Amino acid sequence: MKIVILGNYMPRRCGIATFTTNLANSILAANDNQGTKNEVFVVAMNDHDQVYEYPDIVKCTIRQQEAKDYSIAANLINDIDADVCIFQHEFGIFGGESGVYVLNLLQQLKMPIVTTLHTILQTPSYHEKHILKKIGQLSQKLVVMSHLAIDFLTAIYEIPLQKIEFIHHGVPDFSNIEATNTRFDYSGKKVLGTFGFLGRSKGIETVINALPKVIKKHPNVVYVVLGQTHPNVKKHSNEEYRDYLKDLAKSNNVADNVIFEDAFFKEEDIKSFLVESDIYITPYLNEAQITSGTICYAIGAGACIVSTPFWHAKELLAYNKGKTFPFGNSDALAETLCDLLDNPDSIDQIKAAAFNYGKELYWDKIGLRYIKVLSNTDNKPPTNLEEKPLTMPKFSMDHIKRLTDDMGIIEHANYSVPDYKEGYCLDDNSRALLLVLMAYEFGIDRNSLELSEVYLRYIKLMQMEDGFFHNDMSYEKKFLDEKGSEDSFGRTIWAMGYLIRLAPNDSHFQFAKDIFFKAYHHFEKITSIRAIASVIIGLCHFLKRYPDNEGIIHLTNLLTYKLLHQYKEESDKDWKWFEPVLCYDNAIIPLALWHAYDLIKDKEIYDVASKSTDFLDKETYKNNRISLVGNTWYYKGKKRPAHGQQPINAMAMTMMYNKAFEITKEKKYHERMLISFSWFTGNNDLLIPLYDEESKGCCDGLEPHCVNRNQGAESTISYLLSYLTVWNSQQNVLEDSQNVLAEDEIFTI
Repeated sequence: MKIVILGNYMPRRCGIATFTTNLANSILAANDNQGTKNEVFVVAMNDHDQVYEYPDIVKCTIRQQEAKDYSIAANLINDIDADVCIFQHEFGIFGGESGVYVLNLLQQLKMPIVTTLHTILQTPSYHEKHILKKIGQLSQKLVVMSHLAIDFLTAIYEIPLQKIEFIHHGVPDFSNIEATNTRFDYSGKKVLGTFGFLGRSKGIETVINALPKVIKKHPNVVYVVLGQTHPNVKKHSNEEYRDYLKDLAKSNNVADNVIFEDAFFKEEDIKSFLVESDIYITPYLNEAQITSGTICYAIGAGACIVSTPFWHAKELLAYNKGKTFPFGNSDALAETLCDLLDNPDSIDQIKAAAFNYGKELYWDKIGLRYIKVLSNTDNKPPTNLEEKPLTMPKFSMDHIKRLTDDMGIIEHANYSVPDYKEGYCLDDNSRALLLVLMAYEFGIDRNSLELSEVYLRYIKLMQMEDGFFHNDMSYEKKFLDEKGSEDSFGRTIWAMGYLIRLAPNDSHFQFAKDIFFKAYHHFEKITSIRAIASVIIGLCHFLKRYPDNEGIIHLTNLLTYKLLHQYKEESDKDWKWFEPVLCYDNAIIPLALWHAYDLIKDKEIYDVASKSTDFLDKETYKNNRISLVGNTWYYKGKKRPAHGQQPINAMAMTMMYNKAFEITKEKKYHERMLISFSWFTGNNDLLIPLYDEESKGCCDGLEPHCVNRNQGAESTISYLLSYLTVWNSQQNVLEDSQNVLAEDEIFTI
């Protein structure tokens, strides 16, 4: 079996590097001990620009914060043609927010993945939760090192139980090591010990504060703190914590009884230290530690362990394999230590129980457990294991209601909290009106119609005497512009046209007509092509109710041919577009042409709609997902930016593909519509959902390293309008007597 292991690797100095190195060695050792035939290759993570002298087993390295390295590594791993990849996961060792970069690597692999989870959080952040859920989807098996971790994975991360394997954290074989009390020259002393990288969460001060009471009864006690300050801690605060501990020992008059062994020790040294220690202490301050390599080593060594009751410790020390004391409680620790030192038989009993249990943790046995798991994977690549990306959460207007007050919908939010100081805008209130009207018309949330009067009031208030509109208003109800943008004008006419076509009552109908016709004389003066597109869509809705209105028909033709003229001026054989740039809300332009063709039936309109739709498709559809043009825009002949992807663009793409499918009945457009919607639910360049199922809001964008967690009106409305577009399309497909799609191809909600 050919195996690739992805993770940190020695000589990098960290717990995961040690773990990965030992795991690789244990798998290879089975070739000699058990007659297996396994090859192991390693892809090693490098922190920052650090360069390590790796052994030959390491075939490739990834710089943590270099996104491109992950794709390069994925290609190299695939070229190795391995049977399986063992992935060592810890949030902090990969680049991007919470290590998000690694998801793209995993998704590109062509072999099954078995993931070892070193950290599983009970209260994860938004990114952490979705990253781990995605890893769960991409992995055939997830290996955990505590039973509590299984509960977390199933309850918090919704990972199926059958995917999870419990395998202990491996430790060296301690069966042939004798306690000599010579390696560290503590002869004649009772040794209390702690080892591992130093940092404030280790709680060493709890032990130092307990020592005066212990030394009073047992003056020959020494407390040895073995290990360097953690590299990340040292980078930010140097030896501040160690210096604090030394000062504390002096102030407690126990400086002669506290020994700091400040070095990175080889595994053989750690083994000797653990065997030579009379009592091993893990005074960690945080309960939320699901895996601890140091306490596993101590168990394997048959140490008498005294620990705070963090998660992994409680599990490992059950059945008299150790003692626990409350977090930060030096008095309780002192009492426990004195009781043990007063009763050597108790120490021996605990050591014996730990040693017998620890034999099951030896790496030779752990390696075989991993080999068994690897052998039982089938040959499915990660993408075949993913849950279908085209799934829809339950429709909810909760965040829209949160953003809406008596004046209108608030434009921005800090996370999911409305940001009143940013005020309101016409764009969002017009789109919000369209949203509640569609939700009412489709029957998916008829109660949302009660919000329509709020948005109508705002639109009416913003209309000026000449029929144009203001756009921006402060929370203090002051206009912030002399005249609004053409884009906001166009979006308002779109909403008014829809309301005229499908008004839920006569009052709304008459209200919309008044606003529409007061603005009418501005329609043909509009120059922004996106505003023209929005107006065309509004006019087409109007004509669905009044198909014989010659004035509106003429105006629709006039504006449509403005777009066609723009296309002729700017397009060429490689750039089939209306401008020399792709910027925001791009798909709204072909969408308008599809609407126009639906009424006018002009072949030229059809051709330009089709060509521009396919051009956008070519520029955005990659690897079974859409990669939207970023907010720094894509200029003809220049490099295409991917960062700053915005929900409004995904909405326009969803609507464009839907309308193209309605007109052409081409399956490709239906599929692309579904894929465009799935951008919101995680089928995007970061593989992280923008729709937040907790708040029911949509995040504001996809940045290079993370999701923008603010959830403003535009983003959430864009998500919900996309949702309704897909939902309604699905109903139409189900009712379509032509059976354009096979039953198993229909999107299931």
